[in-house]
Amino acid sequence: MDVVETWSNVRVEPRDELAQFLRTRRASLGPEAVGLPTSGRRRTPGLRREEVALLAGVSVSWYTWLEQGRPIRASREVLLAIARTLQLTPTENAHLLALADRAEPVPAPESDHAPDQLVRLIEAMAPSPAYVLGPRWEFLAWNRPQALLFPAIERLAAADRNLLWVVFATAEARSLIVDWPSESRRMLTQFRADTDRLHDDPALEELIARLTRASPEFADGWARHDVAPFESRVRRYAHPRAGTLIFEYQLLVPAEFAHLRVVVQLPVAGDHSTERLAAWHQVV
Repeated sequence: MDVVETWSNVRVEPRDELAQFLRTRRASLGPEAVGLPTSGRRRTPGLRREEVALLAGVSVSWYTWLEQGRPIRASREVLLAIARTLQLTPTENAHLLALADRAEPVPAPESDHAPDQLVRLIEAMAPSPAYVLGPRWEFLAWNRPQALLFPAIERLAAADRNLLWVVFATAEARSLIVDWPSESRRMLTQFRADTDRLHDDPALEELIARLTRASPEFADGWARHDVAPFESRVRRYAHPRAGTLIFEYQLLVPAEFAHLRVVVQLPVAGDHSTERLAAWHQVV
């Protein structure tokens, strides 16, 4: 089935996404990585289903049913054995448990605005650009430097005020973010890890469907089922008025509002991006 059709026209059940995730992880792991001989012709890349089943200590039929998305229940111990066999990272391991419904699903709180405490927090972070994200990475608030960094944020329709939508579906972000292909893929893997416990969330499903229709790069990346944790890093921007800007990208999870994310872009030692961004504002 075409990827676009999968997400734009047909609702994907968690067990089907689990099946797809297992297939992609199995395909990415060669026999030599688990100590198996590499001789012999293989029709598809990666391990065979029977090899995964043998190494994990489960029956071939049972593992096949799991990859086929059949409505079977697996114990946590069995899932962890499969995770070890597939050499999943801690983030991929957590993703597997969430898809298998062995991690408690978290309902997505309705967050149409940021708490006043967080608004004051990001305002105090100026001149560093900062913003608040909701559980589906929707923009709930941003400070003035962030609006200067990405002026289009204030012109977006309410439905489009989402970080993933901005990155994948707006021309402004593609031209603004240096090394957009790499940065967008990294953000997609983090988004998947951050939202995998929002089971049966209509707003999230609609966002994924819209992005799949709007962006071939998103559709391709989503089909890969890659997940990764957030890592602080330096991000570069090619700002049309302030020139090349460099910030250290940091994410904070408020203790009182654990379903929200505060993102701040800090100055880098020896660089003057915050000053140049503010100076551009002063001359316009």
